Amino acid sequence: MVEEICASGAYYVAVAAYKIYVDKASLIGSIGVIIDGFGFVGSMQKLGIERRAIVSGENKTFLDPFSPLSAKQRAYAQQMLTEIHEQFIAAVRDGRGARLKESPELFSGLVWNGQRSIDLGLADALGSVDYVARDVIKAADIVNFTPQENLLERVARKFGATLGRTVGSSLIAATPR
Repeated sequence: MVEEICASGAYYVAVAAYKIYVDKASLIGSIGVIIDGFGFVGSMQKLGIERRAIVSGENKTFLDPFSPLSAKQRAYAQQMLTEIHEQFIAAVRDGRGARLKESPELFSGLVWNGQRSIDLGLADALGSVDYVARDVIKAADIVNFTPQENLLERVARKFGATLGRTVGSSLIAATPR
């Protein structure tokens, strides 16, 4: 049962389920693979910062944000992502089978709302957690494991918010204009 988001790695796992239930506003899909990060090499050069990385293995600094990314490493990363994406697509096709409605954008990394995901065959039906537990699984007892604030925590949170507003107002009032 998906209440909110079942995308990327979570969807990869979910396709092994017999049925996938979603809320109409759930976000489903993101069948794609990403490696992301930052490159600080140019900034370090402008600031006169020297990178000192002592490694064994010529690719140990692969994807390190403080080291340049060579064309060879970029090509390796792209090939790896392509292979993983193909594995992901195969898992979706295997898990969803004939329910899947193939379209050019299906494996592009996009996400869809719950109803659209059912139309595409990425999910099976609309249903809430309570519905799935009670009517599909036939659970005798439904236990809510959502952490609940006790009285002391609620008072402390409200007191903290009030104290923060008071201090903030005092600081603003004390600021010379």
